Amino acid sequence: MELTLLGTGAPDGLPRPDCPCAVCASSRGVGARAATALLVDDALLLDLTPGAVFAAARAGHSLAAVRQVLLTHPHDGPAVELPASLPPAGRVPDGQELTLISGHRVRAVAMDAPGTGYEVTSPEGERLLYLPPGASPAGLADRVAEPYDMVVCDVITRPDAVARLRAVEAVVATTEVIAVHLDHDAPPGDELDRRLAAGGARAVPDGTTLPVGAYHAVAEVPRRTLVTGGARSGKSVEAEQRLETFPEVVYVATGGHREGDAEWAARIGLHRERRPAAWRTEETCELAGLLAEDGPPLLIDCLSLWLTDAMDRVEAWDDGRWADGGEEKLRERVAELVRAVRGTRRTVVAVTNETGSGVVPATASGRRFRDELGRLNAAFAAECEQVLLVVAGQALVLRG
Repeated sequence: MELTLLGTGAPDGLPRPDCPCAVCASSRGVGARAATALLVDDALLLDLTPGAVFAAARAGHSLAAVRQVLLTHPHDGPAVELPASLPPAGRVPDGQELTLISGHRVRAVAMDAPGTGYEVTSPEGERLLYLPPGASPAGLADRVAEPYDMVVCDVITRPDAVARLRAVEAVVATTEVIAVHLDHDAPPGDELDRRLAAGGARAVPDGTTLPVGAYHAVAEVPRRTLVTGGARSGKSVEAEQRLETFPEVVYVATGGHREGDAEWAARIGLHRERRPAAWRTEETCELAGLLAEDGPPLLIDCLSLWLTDAMDRVEAWDDGRWADGGEEKLRERVAELVRAVRGTRRTVVAVTNETGSGVVPATASGRRFRDELGRLNAAFAAECEQVLLVVAGQALVLRG
């Protein structure tokens, strides 16, 4: 089965008409995207968009042989004129199956938002799933009988759709995930590629033709990632986004509970609201044990609070205690953590702070914390396949 993406953008396209935002301003030339429409084996058109005939011609295809046009989502604005060569556009009721004269079988999949998804099976047995913008499959079984060869969906807006499909093994390691319906809330250029690769997906330019079921070398998701940055730089959001397409994640909160601290409680509440409901939270600083276990990905937030706890345990804030064995005990605890990171088989994303680029602390204990955090960050980063520095919400790749 062969799939041609006539467009890969949001319903309004990218750039949006008359939008002055930075992403729209930079989405020119090869970065421009028409509204998403899929041509399957020149026989099936999924979503009818303006200029579909010309888009197909630019991609080296014709719509003359199309025998079925199906719509996935409500279209705002004026009706799209149907080219004379195409059959009327329609929609298959949820759960029903349609067999085309070409031998393709199309089954309508119910969504949790307005629209219809379509599962397309070729005469040779390749399986494609296409989802409308802003939607995820509804009522999935505990496990599917057979995974899809390719899933084409709104990865940026609904990463949880990929997570749900992975949870029931509809998306597996051999499934190619293509991001479409790309709007101006998606980062442009290399940043888009990096963010999608973190979830095992990719984007392609308009007009790209892909063989469904053929092997494609997907960028390997880093198993260990360290995300560092200053206060309110966006590092926690960046870390969370890297795991949004995983069906299960253990969020390791090292900050613990602070009795009577309303401001701290508000911070924790905001973090919890951002996280998917399926994620499990563990409040602990015993990281070595978690890293040694098998299980779902870990998101550790953050190493600076872990270090605060470790320094509390050895009374490192006191100069006398520090000199009388405290430093050696802290080194042992840090070395234990580093060994655990080196040996872990789990996917790990850890967050830490950059404290060495700001004001020099006024106290000896403050300077000690700054120095020890710098050493911890360097040792932890040395064991990670990827290291990111987040500045003003923008992730800079330092390694990987």
